[in-house]
Amino acid sequence: MDLVRIRREVREALEDLLSVKPLSSRHLLVVGCSTSEVAGRRIGTSGSRDIAAALFEGIREIRDKHGFHLAFQCCEHLNRALVVEAETLERFGLTEVTAVPVPEAGGAMAAHAFRHLRDARLAEHVRADAAIDIGETLIGMHLKPVAVPVRPRSKTVGEARVTLAATRPKLIGGARAVYELKQEAGPSARECR
Repeated sequence: MDLVRIRREVREALEDLLSVKPLSSRHLLVVGCSTSEVAGRRIGTSGSRDIAAALFEGIREIRDKHGFHLAFQCCEHLNRALVVEAETLERFGLTEVTAVPVPEAGGAMAAHAFRHLRDARLAEHVRADAAIDIGETLIGMHLKPVAVPVRPRSKTVGEARVTLAATRPKLIGGARAVYELKQEAGPSARECR
């Protein structure tokens, strides 16, 4: 497996996401990843610490450049809890849970993140602003409504399918709803009663 290529592909996918949904220190990005799928195997069968390390470095490079927070989703054996930094836990008011992700219970990516993030903790759930799902790990439960798909230039990272999502606030209202603020020319002919 070409680890340099994997690192480049994950950076490119995140750059595609950020071109649609700019993220800053006010935002949280959830990462779902099957290193088995990246290696061309079935999810949960061939976790790779080397692939996890390459992906983590690519993701961290983009995070360091833009300042957003990260949450790495664990597998179903840890109820899809998320690895975050203590600062992220506090900043977003997340509920901490206790477990140590390992490749066999949590997944190789979450296990690597737990050992390499600054003051790593485990959060029960998050409401993220955007997501990258590498290998169809089902990260939708951790996104704010409304999720909007983002189409990356490349549909894969390694051998795994990659899905990107951004979120936006809900559009509320009916036929009279306005979604963009415009200069008013004078009193409205129709006012709310």
